[in-house]
Amino acid sequence: MKTALIIGGTGLIGNELLHLLLDSSDYNKVIAFSKREMQIDHPKLSVEIIDFDKPETYADLVQGDDFFCTIGTTIKKAGSKEAFRKVDYQYPKQFATIAIEHGINQFLLISSLGADANSGNFYLKTKGEIQSFLKDSEFASVSIVQPSLLLGDRKEFRFGEQAGAIVMKAFSFLLFGSLNKYKPIQSDTVARALFVLAQKKDSGFNIYQSDVLEELGKK
Repeated sequence: MKTALIIGGTGLIGNELLHLLLDSSDYNKVIAFSKREMQIDHPKLSVEIIDFDKPETYADLVQGDDFFCTIGTTIKKAGSKEAFRKVDYQYPKQFATIAIEHGINQFLLISSLGADANSGNFYLKTKGEIQSFLKDSEFASVSIVQPSLLLGDRKEFRFGEQAGAIVMKAFSFLLFGSLNKYKPIQSDTVARALFVLAQKKDSGFNIYQSDVLEELGKK
């Protein structure tokens, strides 16, 4: 029996994943770190309300087996590039560093297609930089998932994503072969893929793109 840890459990993918973890017999405890109360109650769930900017106050709570990092935002929602980088780079790095110190040997992260530390795009560069950090880390297993455009019911409306989803779904029949990874993917499919990867526990550093996630999410 294992303990799962998760940040971003209120997000589009994180919420789906959280329910999978709670319903699974593979885990007898799930620790969710959050800035605020979560609207979910379960005997296996421990919600830790923390200040993400003060890792020294929550470091001792980072104890378990599999760490799921599903946290993420957009520059528009965060309000600035600096605020975005804090959520998508600083916080995952802080938790990963603590997790390594506490002997957690598996870390799973939601990234993005096109993530590259050398990219000229700030969003993709930031995503790539946290990937690079994890690649050089001491985790026995790191799984990076890179979904394409996400489909699902978000709490907030994102016009660009909604418009993109309509266009991409209309022309997805043209995306096959090496272009298959660009097809839109359902958020619950990504959540299931993350769960499957955690149980597979592939050694080393591995990246899984949308086409592979689609197959994993069917299992």
